This record gives sequence, structure tokens and C-alpha cells, in this order.
Amino acid sequence: MSDAPPTLPETALDRLLELTLTVQDDMTSGLSALGLTESRTHLLWVIAAGGPQTQQALAATLGVSPRNVTGLVDGLVAGGFVTREPHPTDRRATLVTPTPHGAEVIAGLVAGRRTLADQLFGDHPAAELERLVGDLAALTARLRRLVEEASP
Repeated sequence: MSDAPPTLPETALDRLLELTLTVQDDMTSGLSALGLTESRTHLLWVIAAGGPQTQQALAATLGVSPRNVTGLVDGLVAGGFVTREPHPTDRRATLVTPTPHGAEVIAGLVAGRRTLADQLFGDHPAAELERLVGDLAALTARLRRLVEEASP
């Protein structure tokens, strides 16, 4: 490693990585306290946004195999977050549906997201926040392009 001081872009990347790790650690800890993993939570968010869905639809939305979704749903069923209900028009399919407990947890996650957003950004002037949002969107797009270009 060089003894040269980091460049401004390197310092910006370091701060971004630090922020990412801090958010990740907080999220992992909070979800673990609820008996959830990130993957199971992602599946709950998809159901919260789109309503009860088949496992095949969930697999397509999440971009994973049906077998992977089966494991996630099994874990959520065991934790009391969702049930498998008969599909109203396709007797071969089941719908993954939130239980009352699952719906309560989802509502808590939504409220927690809003609270954290307000705590982090509530006192920022709107113009600064709009610029930050735009900058982050541009950085995300740039990183996605770089990852795509580097993929074989």
C-alpha cells in the first residue's frame, strides 16, 4: 500500500463504503432480532408491494430459482410470517400470503424505514437532499455499468 495520502475520490469511496457497512450492520442486527434474514425480508417486501403471489411469481421477481424461493417461504412459514393458501383459480398453485404477524412486521419495517429516513435526512434543506439523491442515482448507474462491463 502506498504512503501517499488518499485522493479525494478515494476518500469519497471510503466514506461511501463506511456508510454502506454501517447501514448493513444495522439492518442485519434489526432483522435478526425479528427472526428474519435479508433474503426473507426481501421476499416479504415483494409480497407487501404486490400482494399474495405464487412461488413461481416470487422467484421471477426476486431473480432466483423456484427451489430458492421454496426454502425462503419454508423459513417464513416456520416463523409465522406467511402461509401457503390455495390459489382461487389455479388448483395446482398456492399463494404465499402474509399472516397477521407477518403484516404487522411488514408495517413495522415500513415505519422503521420512514423513521430512519427522517432521522438521517429530515433536517437537510430540500435542495441539498435533491442533489444528494441525484448524485447517488448517478453513482449507482455508473457502478452498474462498470460491473456490467467487467462481467464475462
